[in-house]
Amino acid sequence: MTGHPARPAHQSHAARRAYPARQAHPARRARPAPPALAVVGATGAVGTVMLDLLSTRDDVWGEIRLIASPRSAGRRLRVRGEELEVLALAADAFDGVDVAMFDVPDEVSARWAPVAAERGAVVVDNSGAFRMDPGVPLVVPEVNPKRVAHRPRGIIANPNCTTLSLIVAMGALHRAFGLREMVVSSYQAASGAGQAGIDTLYAQLDKVAGSRALGQRAGDLRAAIGDFGPFPAPLALNVVPFAGSLKDGGWSSEELKVRNESRKILGLPDLKVHATCVRVPVVTTHAVAVHAVFDREVTREGAQRALDSAPGVVLNDDPERAEFPTPADVVGTDPTWVGRVRRSLDDPNAVELFVCGDNLRKGAALNTAQIAELVAAELTTR
Repeated sequence: MTGHPARPAHQSHAARRAYPARQAHPARRARPAPPALAVVGATGAVGTVMLDLLSTRDDVWGEIRLIASPRSAGRRLRVRGEELEVLALAADAFDGVDVAMFDVPDEVSARWAPVAAERGAVVVDNSGAFRMDPGVPLVVPEVNPKRVAHRPRGIIANPNCTTLSLIVAMGALHRAFGLREMVVSSYQAASGAGQAGIDTLYAQLDKVAGSRALGQRAGDLRAAIGDFGPFPAPLALNVVPFAGSLKDGGWSSEELKVRNESRKILGLPDLKVHATCVRVPVVTTHAVAVHAVFDREVTREGAQRALDSAPGVVLNDDPERAEFPTPADVVGTDPTWVGRVRRSLDDPNAVELFVCGDNLRKGAALNTAQIAELVAAELTTR
């Protein structure tokens, strides 16, 4: 048997020093329960991807609560192998919730995210309502994860899907060479306009399928398709040089998001960004062509090394074998894929590259989930 030998009650002072009285062990701190998670907008296009991620990523959550608009309340959705009933969005739906992931329209987030925060939840919001709020961090875990801890309003913003398509790669290059300027052309999928965008593209493809005459006369596509859905022009057999809403000076909201969000995420308030956003007839996965100028000279090989070693980036760049990322090959995957890396012919401090990222995964649901997991780790180690 191990332990101290028995000693009489009248043991001497010396004995007491040799065999000090046993101290009661302090109560062991109970391991914190896994945080409770709410998914707000669980029935939407991004919400559906979010439930898949929650079922396939490491499980760090306790209770999961699904929340949506009143018209979706009562539906049953499967997550982590069990069916959960969708609750109607209301203040008391956030009682007992530690983290709430929002994927709802801007006006809904603007109203309900502060309510969730007041009820004690840390909100991770995928809308545009808070992205440029100085009291709300705009976070990409591969680029600026420490910003998660600085959330005076209890809200963390998730960037726009177009920004997310390029910022992980550009963050890696910025760390290596010091980013000074970007010229960006985006090729944005229909799903960037939500489920309505997906439905519209498929409906338009149905209308043009089987005809080899369409697209050969000005206006014939407009006449055949009729309903443009959320797009300002036909998307099938076409590209549309506009995405988002119209802002001052002829800029679109998507173009301004690329500029303003990139500056905030990278901590470069004077970064020069010139963006043109184009909608293309792809269901899901945005692509972006980038001309990037740096403070230091950069070679093709140096840029490739920086990208190849960056977390969250897959370098797929062997044009001699026709290996480069395309939306059709990237859709459904999590990383940012980069190819066509070239040193600029006219500027030794500049490179050209082509980037692809699934706009519903890393461009929305995955980045939101990664932020939420950072918060969960913080909550469970307090």
